[in-house]
Amino acid sequence: MIIDPSKQDLRANYKLLIGAVLPRPIAFVSTVDADGNPNLAPFSFFTGATPAPPTVVFAPLRRFSDGQEKDTLCNIRATGEFVVNVVTEDIVELANDTAMEFAPGVSEFAETGLTPVPCEVVKAPRVGESPISMECKLIQVVDLGPEAAGGGSLVIGEVLRFHVRDDLIEDGRIDTGALHPVGRLAGAEYTTLGRRFTLERKR
Repeated sequence: MIIDPSKQDLRANYKLLIGAVLPRPIAFVSTVDADGNPNLAPFSFFTGATPAPPTVVFAPLRRFSDGQEKDTLCNIRATGEFVVNVVTEDIVELANDTAMEFAPGVSEFAETGLTPVPCEVVKAPRVGESPISMECKLIQVVDLGPEAAGGGSLVIGEVLRFHVRDDLIEDGRIDTGALHPVGRLAGAEYTTLGRRFTLERKR
């Protein structure tokens, strides 16, 4: 089957993307607005980009309901800062709860009971229950698509600080088995770590 995305609507294309690009790690992004009010939301279009400097990217889509930018992106544009927190099995349900459309200025920390913890160099708090958090400063926002539902932006950020729970790191490496990370699949499906195997690169 060959599908021309220009011949179908944005929701059909969205379903193809999330069904083909998987499993996707989740960027649980905390920010503050210009008045210092905290915000917290999950994004599954997310990855690392470079180690020098350490860089992460995620892509917040415009809201399907009204085509407006999400509070997370508005806050990043206003402050130039954000925190990416890793979602684990222990907090995935609470992370999902933060995806609801709350009014601007409402704290998802307060709504879910997750703990805001001060960061070292950015104003946004990190999630106390997340075992890994990355304090980031904005490098660039690349706007993509229309200024309407279906469009979005690519947020590129430099990691200024890593917060890693002590028991998860040894010789500079993260113990992924002990981390228990969660990823997104299509629709309402999530995934945890299943069978793992090693492949050495051929020289």
